Amino acid sequence: MALIIFYTIALLLFSLFSYFAWISYIENETRAANKSLILAIITPLPFIALAILPNQYHNSIVYLIIGAPLLLTIISFFLNKKLAFENEISQTRIDERDTMFSRLEITHSEEKAKEYYNYKPEKLVLDKIWQEKPGLMNKGTTMYNPVTFAAADASFFTIEELRKSVSPEVKEEKQILNTEEITNFVKKWTKKLGAIEVGICELKDHHLYSHRGRGDKYGKEVNNDHKYAIAITVEMDKDYLATGPASPTVMESAQQYLNVGAIAVQLSKFITNLGYNSRAHIDGNYEVICPLVARDSGLGEIGRMGLLITKTHGPRVRIAVVTTNLELIASDRNYDSSVHDFCNICKKCAVVCPSKAISTKPKKLIEGINRWQINQEKCFTYWCKVGTDCGRCVSVCPYSHTNIFPHNIIRSGIRNSWAFRRVALVMDDFFYGKKPSPRKIDLWLNFSAKKLKSNR
Repeated sequence: MALIIFYTIALLLFSLFSYFAWISYIENETRAANKSLILAIITPLPFIALAILPNQYHNSIVYLIIGAPLLLTIISFFLNKKLAFENEISQTRIDERDTMFSRLEITHSEEKAKEYYNYKPEKLVLDKIWQEKPGLMNKGTTMYNPVTFAAADASFFTIEELRKSVSPEVKEEKQILNTEEITNFVKKWTKKLGAIEVGICELKDHHLYSHRGRGDKYGKEVNNDHKYAIAITVEMDKDYLATGPASPTVMESAQQYLNVGAIAVQLSKFITNLGYNSRAHIDGNYEVICPLVARDSGLGEIGRMGLLITKTHGPRVRIAVVTTNLELIASDRNYDSSVHDFCNICKKCAVVCPSKAISTKPKKLIEGINRWQINQEKCFTYWCKVGTDCGRCVSVCPYSHTNIFPHNIIRSGIRNSWAFRRVALVMDDFFYGKKPSPRKIDLWLNFSAKKLKSNR
């Protein structure tokens, strides 16, 4: 009997690590695949050796093999402490004029720039640093690629066209709808359009910017009396993001801003067709802070890097929001302390950040909330130097692994066990590295740029 157990364990270990190696090769994770292959060869050997030992030792070893994991499971259960819920709502609304994209936009308006820097003189010194860099998707940046930058710009151009349709005209005839049925339809139809997750919450003051910071609404107070907010996420391709800060990352980022924006505009138009007010909040035309809406809609938690950490794709998503007075049922939101605990110990995003904009320190009290806050000026200065939106923090986050069975098992363990989080972090560092290197760019993304240069 003992021999069967030893050989079975050896076979299971070989199969497990071989399977993970195969999955890793499919994911283009060469380091993880190679390490898994080595483990597939090495880990069965002790159990094969045990089978060769004299019979009198077999029973004791079997009890140890069975008992040790059971003991560790029990210990893990008792170590599964949850962090206390922390206040997440600031009494101070965020002013969009303080965001970096707004501060980029005012560089094209002497009047707006003068007004803003008179109001916030401390920002002028910081902004002069990034204003001296070539800028996002501009020639002269270190990651300049005329083809991929042109592709990204095409996506942003299309988004600009979509912004004209964020507030569709409401049809006069109002449909009387069952709240449960229309909520179910909105969620399922939005996923059919391409969303990976959809959540709903009641729209609150802290979800809204205090003032607009972009376009012809610059400086206007935000007044939105809609009752509900629908948060929508789409997935960003891991392979493209893994090349960051190279140019494919901004091409993918722009594409998914467009995709989620198109879904939001379509959803908003659908709601106005039913006779209810609605507005889509998409890239460059927000009245709401999308990550906060998505968090309160049950789609995730805000992590160390300041982005939404979703349950299945981590921060590897783009978000849009639709606000409306259509009566809906708000999604359940269960505070997930495991994300905050894991981000507290992980720090991988901070370690790889080229600009050192992400803090490695614990949360601190900011405007009444105990939280992490990135240095947005450092981050944006780096973007203006390389020409892309980098994406290194998103790419290396352990939560960003693909949404497949092996990674979902790990995610489940992270959610449910304080001890397992520590083990999972060690495993992630072992298989993928504490500071993973950017992935090489596919040849088809480089060829055109090289050819253009050679034809000059």
